[in-house]
Amino acid sequence: MTPARRLSVALLGLIALVVVGYFVKDLTGTSSDPAPPSASATVPGADSGLPVEPLSSLPAQVKTTWELIGRGGPFPHPRNDGVTFQNREKLLPAKPADYYREYTVPTPGSDDRGARRLVTGSSDEVYYTADHYESFVVVDVTG
Repeated sequence: MTPARRLSVALLGLIALVVVGYFVKDLTGTSSDPAPPSASATVPGADSGLPVEPLSSLPAQVKTTWELIGRGGPFPHPRNDGVTFQNREKLLPAKPADYYREYTVPTPGSDDRGARRLVTGSSDEVYYTADHYESFVVVDVTG
């Protein structure tokens, strides 16, 4: 067999191998398509990089405050609830000045507002802090 003929046979074999590999990949169900988005990716604010927590896993007062927000109040601290949250700590994504609103989450046994807050964003994000803005989680209000 001549060198040119050997090269032709080798190239045909390589092409056949690639074609067979392509069809075997389709039959086994593996593909290079990206995985569907996870549930947390559909939660507003999940792309912030903060942990996502379902509403049901947070203190009961968080759910109560969330329901008050949905009804438009009345809030336990009307001078402080629904006001602009300025994000001075820069732990939430940077947004325009009037983007975020904050609400008091009552702390049982506390004689003042306590440290717990819900912060909402104009694009339906909901964040919770239990430590007066030192840390936040994204709240999945559907869970």
